[in-house]
Amino acid sequence: MPHAQIWTGRALDPAALAILEELATIVVSATGERNDWYAQASGADVIIVSGQVFVTGEVMDRIGPRLRVIARTGIGVDRVDLDEATRRGILVVNTPDGPTESTAEHAVALLLNLCKQVMVGDRLLRSNSPFPVLTELSPGFEVAGSVLGLVGLGRIGSRVAVIARALGMRVRAFDPFIAPQRASALGVELAPSLAEVLSRAHVLSLHCPLTPETSHLLNAERFNLMPRGSYLINVARGALIDEAALLDALRSGHLAGAALDVFDPEPPLANNPLFTLPNTICTPHMGSYTAASVQRMQVMACEQVASALRGERPVNLVNTDVWGHQRE
Repeated sequence: MPHAQIWTGRALDPAALAILEELATIVVSATGERNDWYAQASGADVIIVSGQVFVTGEVMDRIGPRLRVIARTGIGVDRVDLDEATRRGILVVNTPDGPTESTAEHAVALLLNLCKQVMVGDRLLRSNSPFPVLTELSPGFEVAGSVLGLVGLGRIGSRVAVIARALGMRVRAFDPFIAPQRASALGVELAPSLAEVLSRAHVLSLHCPLTPETSHLLNAERFNLMPRGSYLINVARGALIDEAALLDALRSGHLAGAALDVFDPEPPLANNPLFTLPNTICTPHMGSYTAASVQRMQVMACEQVASALRGERPVNLVNTDVWGHQRE
């Protein structure tokens, strides 16, 4: 399909553009992805979108019957209606290997920041309060020798496990889709149940996809399974957590703290009470946002798009049932 039209809400890295230059014309939106970008994307054969963009069946129809490929720079496709895409013969591709390192590093950065109370000290000094006597503060938590519980041991969870073990943490994980041999190779003890991980984790970090089965995976009942004074990290999806239950657990002191890069809904409301608690750290879904990761995801997305435009089956085709029935 020579000289296809590709719409993207963000300028592409030169290395990504080079992959497509002989195959397509690239249209970069002047409005980005948060405004009415559909008009600018109308008539496109391919759209390249970030994880913040919802692509429903209605959106697909507004873009038009030429739309053949939806490329997601990142892993999660919970905001793309896969059934509607498949019904219309539209390929959905993603870049599951692109954000691994940066997101894993962000999770560990949040973990250390939270446990060592970096933000607590920073806020205190910026508030014009007197320099504190240490005994006036709650002591931090030393992670060496403690148990890190992982919910999900895929690409990002596995990388977090490696870094955590280098910090001297013991790692236990629950992931029913991971072979015991894989966990053993990582030095991770695979738990037989989610409850078993929750009950033993000093720090719990979430690395599983959002599905109907994992929505509000952490609720009041499961927070009560966690040891009093434990910590929670979430760089996966906000809806994995019942935020009302999380607030109760934080306010009561059952959880010592939580560090969150994702929220439900997203973007969150400006008055979300999680932002005002002293024992939370909140970042704006920026875990994978590094220069290296952005370039890697864009290059990988364009490689998937190029395969599709050449009539080849993309390696990272998400809605596999569409293959053989895709739009021509």
